[in-house]
Amino acid sequence: MKLLFVADPLHTFKTYKDSTFAMMREAASRGHELWACEPQDIVWQRGGQVQAQSRRISLTGDEHDWFEELEAAEITLTSMDAVLMRKDPPFDAEYLYTTHLLTQAEREGAKVFNKPQALREHPEKLAILEFPLYIAPTLVTRSIEAVRAFHATHQDIILKPLDGMGGMGIFRVKDDGLNLGSIAETLTKDGQQTIMVQKFLPAIAQGDKRVLVIDGEPVPYALARIPQGGEVRGNLAAGGKGVAQPLSESDWAIARHLGPILAARGLMLVGLDIIGEQLTEINVTSPTCFQEITQQTGWDVAKRFIDALEARVQA
Repeated sequence: MKLLFVADPLHTFKTYKDSTFAMMREAASRGHELWACEPQDIVWQRGGQVQAQSRRISLTGDEHDWFEELEAAEITLTSMDAVLMRKDPPFDAEYLYTTHLLTQAEREGAKVFNKPQALREHPEKLAILEFPLYIAPTLVTRSIEAVRAFHATHQDIILKPLDGMGGMGIFRVKDDGLNLGSIAETLTKDGQQTIMVQKFLPAIAQGDKRVLVIDGEPVPYALARIPQGGEVRGNLAAGGKGVAQPLSESDWAIARHLGPILAARGLMLVGLDIIGEQLTEINVTSPTCFQEITQQTGWDVAKRFIDALEARVQA
């Protein structure tokens, strides 16, 4: 197969932990052809098809100079067997425009994973609203007064922007309410920007679990990202320690319920974030933790993903 990865610049990859790299490595081991581009390389013009200035690469096996460019060419997305949208957030206007171009490529016959329409319809913080049975007390608002009322009810809360990643912009306010007004004003930009507020879950001490679901089927191990050094955030990017562990009974229940629903919408790869028994986010843009789970358990996540991709392309 010819695979086009729409991703961040290749030179920024941390190959020892990057899940897109793990996908590439597994695909290359099967003889698949690897192409890569960035969102800004994708263009469309009337009378033609969606194209991208892309590079065909091979993997060198070196940790730093990890790829070699074999050729550069402007390719039509329909000439690829699969297009994998792996651009990291933020989910901003440019990300949204890229998904529209990818939808046009689908109209022309390209196969895109995850499906661009599904990416647009499942913003990672807000997608949990569809599944209230599994989530903690949650408020979505731009009203500072609503935030104050939520805090008065729940006492210990987490506030976070809707477009962040890696734990950026997350604040905890305890029962003393210290700095609540300032934090709410800053995050909402004085009531002009919508945020999410959730009841603080003490189970974060045991980790913010990343549960991967591939084509509707849960990976049997989660990566518990455990906060370190007094941090409230477990995100690996915020210094959390990743510990792989078997899914709990509640993890299985959540993943088995959501997995088939999301897969049917074209979300072949999903990362569920679970604290204790509560679902906190549904990650669809570029779910990660492949390598940490595989290294610690021997369960090959990238192999399962490429198996699923091959099956989807051949269907």
